Amino acid sequence: MERNQKSVRMLIITCLLIILVRASTANDSSLRMCGTWRHGNASQTLKYDLKTGCEKIEISASESTLSIQGSITAKCTQSSFINLDLKPLENQSQFCVFWDPLLDLLIVQVNGQKHTLCPPNGLQGSCCTHFSQEDQENAALYGIANGSIHGDIIRHDVVGKYTFRGDSIDCKKELCDEASMKPNGANMIEKAVMKSNTTGQVNLLCAQSKVIEMDHGFTGLSFTLQGPRNTNRTPTVYLPSCLNSKSRRKSKVVCTYYKNKTLFQGGSSDVVLLDDIVGLSVENETIKNLPEPVKIRFRHSTLPLNHSRRCVSWDTKEDINVTWRYDGCTTVDINEGETECHCNHLTYFAILVQVEQKATVRHLKALTFITAVGCALSLVSCLVLFYWLCKRRGKKTQISLVHRGLVVAIFLLCLFFILTGTLANVGNEIVCKITGSLLHYALLCTLCWMAMEVFHTFLLIRKVFNSTLPTWIFYLGGFGLPVMLVGILLSIGDIYGKRSIVPSDDVHNPYHMCWMLKNDKSLLAHYIINVGLLAVVVSSGAVMLFVVVREIRNRPDWKKIHVAFLSIWGLTCLFGTTWGLGFLDFGPLSEAILFLFCIINSLQGFFLMLRYYALDRMKNDDRSISDRSSSASSKQQMLQTHEKS
Repeated sequence: MERNQKSVRMLIITCLLIILVRASTANDSSLRMCGTWRHGNASQTLKYDLKTGCEKIEISASESTLSIQGSITAKCTQSSFINLDLKPLENQSQFCVFWDPLLDLLIVQVNGQKHTLCPPNGLQGSCCTHFSQEDQENAALYGIANGSIHGDIIRHDVVGKYTFRGDSIDCKKELCDEASMKPNGANMIEKAVMKSNTTGQVNLLCAQSKVIEMDHGFTGLSFTLQGPRNTNRTPTVYLPSCLNSKSRRKSKVVCTYYKNKTLFQGGSSDVVLLDDIVGLSVENETIKNLPEPVKIRFRHSTLPLNHSRRCVSWDTKEDINVTWRYDGCTTVDINEGETECHCNHLTYFAILVQVEQKATVRHLKALTFITAVGCALSLVSCLVLFYWLCKRRGKKTQISLVHRGLVVAIFLLCLFFILTGTLANVGNEIVCKITGSLLHYALLCTLCWMAMEVFHTFLLIRKVFNSTLPTWIFYLGGFGLPVMLVGILLSIGDIYGKRSIVPSDDVHNPYHMCWMLKNDKSLLAHYIINVGLLAVVVSSGAVMLFVVVREIRNRPDWKKIHVAFLSIWGLTCLFGTTWGLGFLDFGPLSEAILFLFCIINSLQGFFLMLRYYALDRMKNDDRSISDRSSSASSKQQMLQTHEKS
């Protein structure tokens, strides 16, 4: 019994300020008496004399002294005085006396200065509550004006002393037993002692606690916490061996389970805290940066697919107000109804659930179908274009090799994108991880070869038409750099795997694909590598497109509209400028831009094939015109020679 009281006492102290902030002002079980203390110009003193028992409490005031005395506490016995530095206006100060029998707590606040006369001692066998007002002593000049109980004015005139008499109740029987009978502590206890909203306080005090003793032979322990009555799903806790203190022969871990989140609400309004809260602590020690994490497995109801769950903790030593943080905890989704938290410190732990608006995608089926058809068409186009580039005249030129590298990269990207959905549904975790890494590699190859196209075009325009750079440099940048980046991510681990994308019109049937996971490491890699490389390619491609257009816009062929359009569109596909639509996915036109992005970029291989076909046809037409002109000139020469002869 003594051990449980110590554990409850420690937890009450950490939650004290929160309870005080949200305590109901109309609580019959507590006492909140406020007023205006009218005093003289001399120094002021707070005098108190408190004893155990349940008789009465007297609150009086004179010219220089505010006095609190009586017998209402369960354990607290205090008798002393405090010199007050009030700096009052017009010789009067605002004060409040707050008594909470559940915590055995008494606080006096004078002009905003709080003085804890009785600290919390935990739930005792009896509580002094149900205070009734007795006769007051009138005063002429100095005393208490505008006296109130729970905000209701008792008297406006000056009173020398207020007296309140209390009744004793069995706290354990009246409070804890009845609170545990209410499901999740959500309903109001219907007895007089619980007429106001104190359910959260009762659940805090009546939380289920367990004390684990650790000695030098402690090798770790896994156990299931005992919950309140009518509770079937309770958390399981694993304590690693590294919790055992080397400097002490024995240590105690206090594990407390709260089946009510009322007192722990705080932070952003767009997140929801699940009901279960687990508090862990080691007596007289601060535990941080554990080499092996503490594991808490929460059991909860199945959440909708567009809800994310993350483990959070609240360190009461760093944050006085309720502040749930993600630091120090890793979330492991065991299944739809179980979530495990791996944390490297000890404090309060819970699970935050957030509705992710961006996790759902509108028109997902249509976008997936369009992209799949476009990729299939580009897949065939890349095969045809690659064969054509290999057979064409001058195939060993550097520009032809660069073009072929881009075609191969787009072919791989389309191929793995088509396969990723199928393999995510039928393949195992390892297959999906490999497929996701290959899809990422193909994407990086495509972006890198677009960068190679930009770089090679720069060499052609600003340097010489036949670059002296060795060909292997282009292949190293196009195929080698992505290998290095994907290899680094694979060595880090927990980057690739099965990813679910939830359609907004059918959240119960998500689209699965093998890609980068949605965790902190994967998101960081995505923004640094994918978004960073895409930004470089799009910006450099746009600049090079402008430079090329400026260089060749005065050529005679550009007077033809179709030639100008074909050249600009072809260079746009080569330089990857169309991928810049991904940065415009916001605002009222976001859906139209998303469709445009999927259509254009999935058909990129097809557009490149059309470009090369059109350019080759124009070259053949120009060659035919040149040949006819040359033939006509030869005939005319022959006629002139014949006439002379």
